[in-house]
Amino acid sequence: MKKILITGGAGFIGSNLSRRLVESGYHVIILDTLSPQIHGVDPQTSSPIFMSLPKEVTFVKGDVTSREDLEKVIIDLKCDAIVHYAAETGTGQSMYEIEKYNHVNIGGTALMLDILTNKKHQVKKVIVASSRSIYGEGKYHSKQYGIVYPSTRVEKDMNEGYFEPTFLGKRDLELLATDEESKIHPSSVYGITKQVQEQLVMTVCPTINIAPVALRYQNVYGPGQSLSNPYTGILSIFSNRILSGNSINIFEDGNESRDFVYIDDVVDATYKALESDKANGKIYNVGTGIAINVLEVVKQLMKSYKKEVPFEVTGNYRLGDIRHNYADITKIQIDLDFHPSVNFDKGIANFASWVQQQFIPEDKYEQSIMEMKAKGLLK
Repeated sequence: MKKILITGGAGFIGSNLSRRLVESGYHVIILDTLSPQIHGVDPQTSSPIFMSLPKEVTFVKGDVTSREDLEKVIIDLKCDAIVHYAAETGTGQSMYEIEKYNHVNIGGTALMLDILTNKKHQVKKVIVASSRSIYGEGKYHSKQYGIVYPSTRVEKDMNEGYFEPTFLGKRDLELLATDEESKIHPSSVYGITKQVQEQLVMTVCPTINIAPVALRYQNVYGPGQSLSNPYTGILSIFSNRILSGNSINIFEDGNESRDFVYIDDVVDATYKALESDKANGKIYNVGTGIAINVLEVVKQLMKSYKKEVPFEVTGNYRLGDIRHNYADITKIQIDLDFHPSVNFDKGIANFASWVQQQFIPEDKYEQSIMEMKAKGLLK
């Protein structure tokens, strides 16, 4: 495989992966809409992500929901493999821009597979960017019921300040790492679309002699992520608030946790999945296997920036949010010899150092909060 198409390749993960592939001798083709929400109104001058793309890549400005655009990069440019990143990615935003998220995430994936099924091409492998969001709430152990997968948390509990999930009324749940065999029950529209993307690729590709791989990324962070998108990435959101001197509203009680995985490790996992036949037909978690709570994130960022701003643990919560989720990465460690190399302390320091060299865009966080409040999604 010499020519690799990355849909959404001008985004955070895609741009970093493109550099790794170019360095390794691949010819990279990128299809991207250059969304203003991510890149600003003039990407050529305002988007550090876009400007970081290697000069060797073949860049096509286009849309995965356009048959003409997809056929150009898949058929005319004769790609050998596809890494499918193109998607709308805001969990909260997905709960009120429902048609858009389904059109881009599900519709774009379906169109790509339709072309691969019905047109002559030379694609041998498709890697789809799945997400930890498809699991919904994480995996737990109950003294009474054993392994359980709690459903959406009850508003009455959260209104009273109890934010942990329950199962059949039981509160004695112990958080466990989520493995690839865990229950799939997404709690947001975004999570549903990622689940369908994954299922489409894993179902269709084997019928047309294409090797599929699904990578369930945890919370990816690091230098190069968008600082202007207020709908995704709490590290960017909090950094923007800190450097602008604005206070931080910490939802729930601040103890909600995620698995934060550094961009270099994500690129390494994806590269190994692309190159290894062992990955073909398989699904992998990509994370660190370590849960970090939101209060720790805030403290580490302020330490790295050597700047403190007021922060308040407000008890606010968003409908569709989960409480905890961190990955069991045993499978990808065994199959692909993937071992995360950047711990959270080092990763945050690297990220903060990069941020301080960037232009800090207008803080649009309050605007996004008002939108969620207006839709009744923020309590």
